[in-house]
Amino acid sequence: MANVAVIGAQWGDEGKGKIVDWLASRADLVVRFQGGHNAGHTLVVGDKVYKLSLLPSGLVRGTLSAIGNGVVFDPWHFRDEIARLREQGVEITPETLQVAETAPLILPIHRDLDALREDASGAGKIGTTRRGIGPAYEDKVGRRAIRVCDLAHLDDLDAQLDRLCAHHDALRAGFGEPPIDREKLLADLREIAPSVLPYAAPVWLTLKHAKEAGKRILFEGAQGVLLDVDHGTYPFVTSSNTVSGSAASGSGLGPGSVGFVLGIVKAYTTRVGSGPFPSEQDNEIGELLGTRGREFGVVTGRKRRCGWFDAVLVRQSVAVSGVTGIALTKLDILDGMEKLRICIGYKVGDKHYDYLPPSPQDQARAEAVYEEFEGWSESTAGARSWAQLPAQAIKYIRRIEELIGCPVALVSTSPEREDTILVRDPFAD
Repeated sequence: MANVAVIGAQWGDEGKGKIVDWLASRADLVVRFQGGHNAGHTLVVGDKVYKLSLLPSGLVRGTLSAIGNGVVFDPWHFRDEIARLREQGVEITPETLQVAETAPLILPIHRDLDALREDASGAGKIGTTRRGIGPAYEDKVGRRAIRVCDLAHLDDLDAQLDRLCAHHDALRAGFGEPPIDREKLLADLREIAPSVLPYAAPVWLTLKHAKEAGKRILFEGAQGVLLDVDHGTYPFVTSSNTVSGSAASGSGLGPGSVGFVLGIVKAYTTRVGSGPFPSEQDNEIGELLGTRGREFGVVTGRKRRCGWFDAVLVRQSVAVSGVTGIALTKLDILDGMEKLRICIGYKVGDKHYDYLPPSPQDQARAEAVYEEFEGWSESTAGARSWAQLPAQAIKYIRRIEELIGCPVALVSTSPEREDTILVRDPFAD
């Protein structure tokens, strides 16, 4: 049986939580491989709604779950999110959850720096979640990060703290902030360590054993391909690689083990924060999509920008992330709309593009070229088979497949787990 990697194929917020939860019922292990607690996944199970941002979605199913080394890890948020899920009746123990010993920590100084930079950026604001994600990744590649395994050796961190403080104290001075209080930082780490260390484990080894035993592994991505630091709308991106290729490096299992790549795609397009959005509808259409789709960020509560489906961007995501099949979500939000549009290209001045140009200047100037479709008056909400879909909705889906060059594997027609049309089983060889 194949393993499955789930990634967002737009700007995030595509409905990955439900799909991962749905797949987790058939997986033996779920592993998060990048991002941090800036990701938001909503799971609807009966009358309960679970909101996750750091913990893998498999936990709600009781599936063994792991946070990989590619994740930047906020230990305080970890403690609090576990407490919230336990209050909702979810059992979480070191037997059901592991955290990679080599995952770098997000520290209070990272959150501080994130906010200081964003506030000072003026027109250059990126629109970060101010949760310290970017600065933590910078320290990781700068070789000055404190990692999960270091929580067991806090009395021996002088050399690492010297490196960390030499960098951050200079930055803080530039913002008129005092230097790092090393003693307070160490005291905070000593206080939080007991909440983390019981879960610390060699996740790479757990995955190795799972692979050898023929277990089904589900790799859970965060954000979306268009926020990838290499392949997204730079600089309006996140600080990690969100493409499926990072499932290997971010978990410790080789690239040949990733298997089926399922790209999650909303039936329209949304984006949170700043950056280009050629098919955005800053009008009554955008308002209608946002209201019907309840388009507010799980982590920040920010209102999402809404627009028509952009086939150019999704085709690009499919290519750079090696997507095998897509899961099309929120089809029901389009019910009753008289006319629908799909973006099939861009115009920048007198030049036409069938991909997103790389420069921020051209991206900002890109005008969407559309293909128009008749909508459907019937409801698709709760449909669980092709036979329950209106003919025009099926036509819309088929045209999306043609334009992005990738087949639909799943269609989601509501937030409920079972309201899903299975076209191709991602776990089947």
